Amino acid sequence: MNRKRHAFTLIELLVVIAIIAILMGILMPALKRAREQGRRVVCESNLKTLTLCWIMYADENDRKLVNGAGGIDRGSPNGLHETAWVGRGWGDNWNNQNVRDTGVTEEDQRAAIRDGAMWPVVQQYDVYKCPTGLRHEAVTYAFVDAMNGLHRDGTFVSRGGYMRDVGRRVGKTTLWIKRMDDISSPPPADRMVYIDEGAMTPDSFATHYNYGPWWDDPPVRHGDGTTVSWADGHASHLKWSATETIERARQTSDFYGGGGFQPQTTEGIAELDAFRKSVWGHLPY
Repeated sequence: MNRKRHAFTLIELLVVIAIIAILMGILMPALKRAREQGRRVVCESNLKTLTLCWIMYADENDRKLVNGAGGIDRGSPNGLHETAWVGRGWGDNWNNQNVRDTGVTEEDQRAAIRDGAMWPVVQQYDVYKCPTGLRHEAVTYAFVDAMNGLHRDGTFVSRGGYMRDVGRRVGKTTLWIKRMDDISSPPPADRMVYIDEGAMTPDSFATHYNYGPWWDDPPVRHGDGTTVSWADGHASHLKWSATETIERARQTSDFYGGGGFQPQTTEGIAELDAFRKSVWGHLPY
C-alpha cells in the first residue's frame, strides 16, 4: 500500500520557526545570567585566594602589609623600601576618557605581576584577573586605599615620609592600615581589602575619608555592583542599590578615566558613606 508523505506547509514551517524564536528569547537571558553567575563565582574565588595570600604575606613579614599602591614602589629617608604588590602595568593615556586600550599589552602586565611583591606568594596569572575584565587586562583587582595603599587627607600621621607615616587612630579604629594587628575595630570581616575595578590603574582604589564625592567611580561588575574581599579572608558581591550609582557605574564602565561623582539622593549618599566606612572603618561625621 502506498502512503502519501505529508510535507510541511509554509505556514507550518513559519509557526515552528516562530516557536523556536520565542523559546530562544526566553532561554538566552537565563543562559546569559547563568554564565555571568559562573564568572562571578570565579571572581570571588580569585579574590579569596589573593586575600588569603595577602594575610600569609603579612604573617611572613612581621605582620606588615604589602604595599597596596600598585605600580608605585616606596622608599623613605631611612633607606627602607616597599615593593608594590604588582608593578606598573598601565600606559601613559590610562586616564583618558573613552579609552579602552592604554597601549600596554597583557604580556606587559604579566611582567608587572612578576615584578610585584605578591608574585612569590601567588604565582598564577589567572588569579589576578576577573574573567570579565577589559580586553588585554591581566590585572583587574586593586587594593582599597586604607590597606597600605595611598593615604588620604585625615587618615594618617606624618613622621617624615611614607615609610614612617602611620595610620591615624580615631577611638579604637586605625584608618590607614600598615600592620595586620591594626585591624581590630571594626573587625576584619568589616574592613575591605580588594575591589574588582575591571582594569589596572595606578596605585589603589581612591576613596575620600573627609566628606566628598566618589573619588574613583563605583565599578559595575557582574550585575549592578562589584566583587570585593575583606580582611578576614572572605569575598562577596557588593550590590549597589541607588539608581544614580548604578547609572554612573554603567556610564563609566568602558573607559579608565573619570571620578568625582557626587550622589544627589539620600540613598546614593548613604551608599557612598557605607562604602567609605568599609574602606576606612570610620566616618568623620
